Amino acid sequence: MVPTGSDPHDGPMTNIKPQSKQTSAFYAQSAISFAVALLGLVIGVWNLPVESWTRAFLAIGVLYAITSSFTLAKCVRDAQESQTVLSRVDEARLERLLAEHDPFKATI
Repeated sequence: MVPTGSDPHDGPMTNIKPQSKQTSAFYAQSAISFAVALLGLVIGVWNLPVESWTRAFLAIGVLYAITSSFTLAKCVRDAQESQTVLSRVDEARLERLLAEHDPFKATI
């Protein structure tokens, strides 16, 4: 069955909206957990009985670890999203081919 829209390729697969896989409570818990961990780390580095250059070195190391973690998480997310998009495109193509195929149509 082909929809009667203006575009013949505008089928049910084009109207699918991705749903969030996490709740707002999970998002809030993750943000609070990150803030508490970062605060604890900053307090720990600040109160170390070492010279200030050692504290600065540790603080820069912590900032580097945090930013590289965010970058890695973004790269993993982007790779997963691209696989999802490719899968949806393949599904839409297959659905269109199946919709256009008529096994009872006589071939000449």
